[in-house]
Amino acid sequence: MNLDSIETLNNAEKNIFDVIIIGAGLSGMYQLHRVHELGMTVRVIEAGSDVGGTWYWNRYPGARFDSESYSYGYSFSKELLQEWSWSEHFAPQTETLRYVGFVADKFDLRKDILFNHKVSAAKWQEKTESWHVYLHTGELLIAKFLITSIGILSVPTLPKIEGVNIFRGISYHTANWPKTPVNFEGKRVAVIGTGSTGIQVIQEVAKMASQLTVFQRRANWAIPLGNSKISPEQQSKIKASYEDIFKRCDESALGFVHSAILKSGLDVSQEERESLWEKLYSEPGFGLWVGNYFDCTRNREVNKLLSQFVAKKIRQRVNDPQVAEKLIPKDHGFGTRRLPLETGYFEIYNQSNVELIDIKSDTVKCITESGIDTLTRQFEFDVIIYATGFDALTGSYDQIDIRGTDDISLRETWRKGVETFHGYQCVGFPNLLMVMGPMGALGNITRSIEYNVDWVSKLLAYVQKMKYSRIEPRYESVQSWMDVVRESNIGLLSNEVDSWMTGVNSNVEGKTSRVLARYSGTMPDFRLRSDAVAEGGYQELNFK
Repeated sequence: MNLDSIETLNNAEKNIFDVIIIGAGLSGMYQLHRVHELGMTVRVIEAGSDVGGTWYWNRYPGARFDSESYSYGYSFSKELLQEWSWSEHFAPQTETLRYVGFVADKFDLRKDILFNHKVSAAKWQEKTESWHVYLHTGELLIAKFLITSIGILSVPTLPKIEGVNIFRGISYHTANWPKTPVNFEGKRVAVIGTGSTGIQVIQEVAKMASQLTVFQRRANWAIPLGNSKISPEQQSKIKASYEDIFKRCDESALGFVHSAILKSGLDVSQEERESLWEKLYSEPGFGLWVGNYFDCTRNREVNKLLSQFVAKKIRQRVNDPQVAEKLIPKDHGFGTRRLPLETGYFEIYNQSNVELIDIKSDTVKCITESGIDTLTRQFEFDVIIYATGFDALTGSYDQIDIRGTDDISLRETWRKGVETFHGYQCVGFPNLLMVMGPMGALGNITRSIEYNVDWVSKLLAYVQKMKYSRIEPRYESVQSWMDVVRESNIGLLSNEVDSWMTGVNSNVEGKTSRVLARYSGTMPDFRLRSDAVAEGGYQELNFK
């Protein structure tokens, strides 16, 4: 297909829209709802066969929220909040998928979603000031505005291990899990990876497999999830308290129901400090991470004390001291990488059917037809599970050939260093709007999504009102925001650690060194700055 030829449209007026949205996950669904309210014509392109995004693809055993369910769901509809009842404080994937399907039905969203289609390229047309969007089928769609709702953790990666493709048994990446249940009874199973996903799947597979071998690439801190069923009394209280729940989320740094304590961990006695930590450790959710003393991830001494506290907990829960030491991170402090929550994870290594292999001390040489070879041993497996993470933040954009003015490539532009305006737009890519784009606010994801979508939708409404045809950020506005992003990262201990939050993924070429990868300020500060742009009449943008 000639990507420059308008004749390829075949005069198919049905393929021309005001807005095209890529992705029908939580952000794409809400963005579609808001575009409906604006009265604009719209088409959503979704690779899956139904809505859900993350919760559609990640069907692995143990997948569930680590944000409180009632703080994670949408807040925009009071009617929806009263109609839907979460069954657990931290809902499993199956329930969340039912929830997003319920939302899609309630707001009649599926009629404008093209399922089982992928966007292969998108090209800005200067003459017509529109986007040509090319699907993997060869179809061409046209829209005035292109909105990406493609997620920050949506492109799975496999480890760079020789022989990954020759294993004759069953193998899955957790993000490409089959829709039909997988039976692990009597099976010899390997899990590679012990991040958030790895911990969740290990907890479930250990209950079924005859032998589970965990290949730990690096130890990770983890604390108890504290999940439980929601009683009828609790359900009534939650539904009567949504206004307060979302107010608490709005006021907290990362959008959770937990708020940091505005004092240093060094300003109190050891007894008071450890009393608080015992309390937070025993409570559900992320309290020990984001509801702690404000300097736990900034002050080296406080972080060291907190790390020692959690290490002691691990030693108490694991019977074999040598195994316990392997499970305690030595290369980063508590909370300086994305923190997994767990349910009996450390006790799993007390089971006779579970073995931990620390790859740092016994390197994996290769995957074989029958299993995995390390430097010292040969293992045979029936199933290999790759819990090896994602090409984060920019990976989903790299999958699409996005080209702006003068045919500039977004992929190539970002290889030199990612720069955006509040995570919403990039210079050189007019009318391209990003929901949860790089350098935007991260945290409790749906809280971030709703704000991002609302901001983008208000901008679209402003463009409609003013009858503009083109929007693009000013170069100096992007640079000003990047100064804010750089300032937000100053003093964070997480910047000293390799993780997807510092742009590092050893499985992805060109992502082996730490870079400025994200805005690390608070969500209230992000909203304040973004609101100021809108209230000031969008002077940071160029309109035509």
